[in-house]
Amino acid sequence: MTETGFEKAPARDRRRFPGISSRAYEHPADRSALVALRKLTGFDTVFKALSGLLPERSLRLLFLSDSVRVGETQFPHLHAMLRDACYILDLEKVPQMYVQQDPRPNAMCIGLDEPIIVVTTSLVELLDEEEMRAVVGHEVGHALSGHSVYRTILLFLTNLALKVAWIPLGNVAIMTIVTALREWFRKSELSADRAGLLVGQDVTASMRGLMKLAGGNHLHEMNVDAFLEQADEYEKGGDLRDSVLKILNMLPRTHPFTTVRAAELKKWSESRDYQRIMDGHYPRREEDKDTSVTDSFRESAAHYADSVRTSKDPLFKLVGDIAGGAADMGGRLRDKFTGAGPGTDTGSGGKGATGQG
Repeated sequence: MTETGFEKAPARDRRRFPGISSRAYEHPADRSALVALRKLTGFDTVFKALSGLLPERSLRLLFLSDSVRVGETQFPHLHAMLRDACYILDLEKVPQMYVQQDPRPNAMCIGLDEPIIVVTTSLVELLDEEEMRAVVGHEVGHALSGHSVYRTILLFLTNLALKVAWIPLGNVAIMTIVTALREWFRKSELSADRAGLLVGQDVTASMRGLMKLAGGNHLHEMNVDAFLEQADEYEKGGDLRDSVLKILNMLPRTHPFTTVRAAELKKWSESRDYQRIMDGHYPRREEDKDTSVTDSFRESAAHYADSVRTSKDPLFKLVGDIAGGAADMGGRLRDKFTGAGPGTDTGSGGKGATGQG
């Protein structure tokens, strides 16, 4: 078969997900951030303009001329992983993958018409086979979700912002969109982490890979449980000043903090949603056209509300307490003006709260 088909099954027995929709693994925050991004004033205009102006052909030529294209004769183990990942997530057309010389461990999926996956030499050297499989699945998840389009625009606008930094208003306008894109992209990474787990189907390997991104190739010196404890300490530690500093530290980043990613992925791996996918119950692409945007937004809003309610972060706890206090105050005011009190039924029967006469 050709590059649009599959000659080999995965290297070991892994569950495959025929026709899976990206909705199956997309983090609710990913969808809501994208909705907010699209509502940003001027974004549609910029998006349409850049879609026709971005030098995608130039990018492809750049990687073709100055990186190593993965294939059967170059990095064949990565080529096999890529085909396996596409086989498992049922992505029919296998994207081109390149290995780029870079001392920083990184991977990305870019492109407007057709996605390109790029991994750095440092990442290839850092991760073992199963850890790398999760990363390749992560990038294939980006391709299936269509994230590469917005990632490409983010890269272009970030570079453009540097060139027009001396123009105050122009830079402010661009950085507004860049900030919104970064917020969305951080959330999209959580979705892609889930896709990586669906491909690798080894949560321990996914955790190891994230630990190595944080602490380097010293796995014998690290511990998954202790690493996850860092995420818990980060979330609930400090006071309101620390909460503000967390936000400021996050703004310039394109990726969530590594411990936070690990904690989010571990939680999802233990959820009913993940188990249902593994059991073969998941949304199909053929159903995407019938998906309600309102329902998706409602689900995202419910996720944020639940995050605020259950968060251990001091700022989120304050927001939750204020919201709860407002609801309690509203209840007391209602009781005052309606004559109702604790244990009182305001219904027509004049009975108490127990419903007994």
